[in-house]
Amino acid sequence: MPRHFEETRAEQLHRLIAEHPLGAWIVNAPGGLDANHLPFHLEAKPEEGVRLLAHVARANPVWKEVRDGDATLVIFRAEEAYVSPSWYPSKHESHRQVPTWNYRVVHAHGEVTIRDDERFVRGVVARLTRTHEGRANALTPWRMTDSSPDYIDQMLAAIVGIEIEVTKLVGKCKLSQNREARDRVKAAEELRNRDEAALSDAMLRVGN
Repeated sequence: MPRHFEETRAEQLHRLIAEHPLGAWIVNAPGGLDANHLPFHLEAKPEEGVRLLAHVARANPVWKEVRDGDATLVIFRAEEAYVSPSWYPSKHESHRQVPTWNYRVVHAHGEVTIRDDERFVRGVVARLTRTHEGRANALTPWRMTDSSPDYIDQMLAAIVGIEIEVTKLVGKCKLSQNREARDRVKAAEELRNRDEAALSDAMLRVGN
């Protein structure tokens, strides 16, 4: 990885995962590589390391296709967009630029444990609900207690918990760091005009 695209700050990697929690969980199943898209809860404690918590439907065979301790990968992707070389001021002087794609991603490598127990699953659902209801519906957040205990028990019995002990986080932020400042700024402005404000902001923060 080019060093200027590498992101190694743990707090930035954790933030990207927390803000973009829908991860692509990659496993090497008996039938070959498989991918499932799951919302993950990141838990980072100095004394315990980093864990990713999620759940899958009991009807999904993936939880039976992996074994505890298997190596696994989860890919988290933030904002991304195509960048045209025509946006660079330098293009009109030298004509030595090509298109590219800017993005921010984190690859979480780890070891999986299947947690088929009600207490763990209930805790995962509670964490995910608390986080995302707080963002989406802060005035009247849905709570598990809004439904009858029997119904919640039935729903929890239909899912299986996933716990991933993270062994390595690899972050890549490709934000035109290899371009002249004027090219990066102009490209960021063009992206903002195309409703790509988050990526534009990230590009403008480069070097700050």
